[in-house]
Amino acid sequence: MTYARFGTLRAQPGQGDRIVDILIRPNSETQPVGCLMYEVGRDSEDPDLVHVVELWESSDAHRASLQLESVRSAIAEAMPLLTPDLRGTGFEIDGSPLRSV
Repeated sequence: MTYARFGTLRAQPGQGDRIVDILIRPNSETQPVGCLMYEVGRDSEDPDLVHVVELWESSDAHRASLQLESVRSAIAEAMPLLTPDLRGTGFEIDGSPLRSV
């Protein structure tokens, strides 16, 4: 079943650009494990508040991506630039009027 995640990351003051650069770095390993979409953006009034929206083939695919060295490396690089104010949630997709699930 298709799995979605969305969350917010708060960068240390002035580090929003660096967080976005890390998150949008091309990664050819995530699509083969089941990443369907990975979008990153920022709050227009708060450039250190980063939003991430992900769509995966399944929750197992998302978990598998967290074992990829490229993903683990990006997480390790980003963590020192973030505050503890990380929020996110994941859920199984029931359906969509735009596509079949």
